[in-house]
Amino acid sequence: MATINPEHVRLAQSLPPRLLNFFKRYPPPALSQSATGATIAANTSSADANANTPTSIPENAALESPLQSENPFMPFKNPMTQRWQPASFSLRKQSEIIKLAIKHNVVSLLPYTHKLPEEVARRRAEHGLRVKGTGVGQKVKGKMWERTLKGRLEQREKAMVAMPEMIRHWKERGHGRGWKKWPKN
Repeated sequence: MATINPEHVRLAQSLPPRLLNFFKRYPPPALSQSATGATIAANTSSADANANTPTSIPENAALESPLQSENPFMPFKNPMTQRWQPASFSLRKQSEIIKLAIKHNVVSLLPYTHKLPEEVARRRAEHGLRVKGTGVGQKVKGKMWERTLKGRLEQREKAMVAMPEMIRHWKERGHGRGWKKWPKN
């Protein structure tokens, strides 16, 4: 059998039961026998008990069953029935497992999911904050008074700056006679 690293045993003992059960059910490819190409010693002669010849495990032995090779975080297409099976873990449960793995520094052992911190950071860098209406030349909808507030304040400011000139014209023209320039709302 493959040798057991004492560091891995210590790490496994410190993990919470939920993560431990996850790794028992879905062992990380880095630690599974098929990925490391582990060898099993098979005794070929019954006469000599110490005569062991190493026999390697075929790499595709673990992949014969489609259920062993599937990612529990992603939907899976059954090759026999051609039907899609949903992910074993919902997005909420994926998020909880990711949070636990981050807390215990074992995120790198988890299979791929959209919830991984590296994937989230990559998507954020690629797409930015994808809030509708925050792009260049777009406005967030808001209420009517919120959308027009900026324009009204600018118009009011211009009117206040031009007010002394307007008052002077008003007095010259005779208090409204011949006055055509009423301020507009």
